[in-house]
Amino acid sequence: MANVKWVADPAHSEIQFKVKHLMITTVTGYFEKFNIEAETTDDQFTDATQVIFTADVNSINTNNDQRDTHLKSADFFDAENHGEIRFEGRNYEKTGGDEYKLHGDLSIRGITKPITVNVEFGGIVVDPYGQTKAGFTVSGKISRKEFGLTWNAVTEAGSVVVSDDIRLQAEVQLVKQA
Repeated sequence: MANVKWVADPAHSEIQFKVKHLMITTVTGYFEKFNIEAETTDDQFTDATQVIFTADVNSINTNNDQRDTHLKSADFFDAENHGEIRFEGRNYEKTGGDEYKLHGDLSIRGITKPITVNVEFGGIVVDPYGQTKAGFTVSGKISRKEFGLTWNAVTEAGSVVVSDDIRLQAEVQLVKQA
């Protein structure tokens, strides 16, 4: 059987990140423009032979224009020179029940590092339009400093403005391609 191709349904998917601000609250952001492509050897998503995720850095949205502009600047993502975030999954490993780990390489600002994210497989359904869809909840954590996102400031009391840990959260629907 030939590999089965899947692509993201952007209307039913969201890619978020969360970061501590002043170490007392969490700011949530997301990417409005992204793409996910996957290949499996069967219809049941028991394996994934390839997973590629890309996000357009210029589509970042934290519900604050000034902060978004700062995030796109050279202090953070440097969107002018590094307009895309890319993840290439290389190993989709079942850990029990509907739980998986996806190991791959994440590239931000021209720096590529291996990361592992947790994947909860939500199942496969055929929607009212006859499309076969697979659902996933993805979560993980990265160190922003490992990817060259080192800007920070210190408050009068000595605490940092932005934490190093970035929590990743995604709700993803993939559509099986004919």
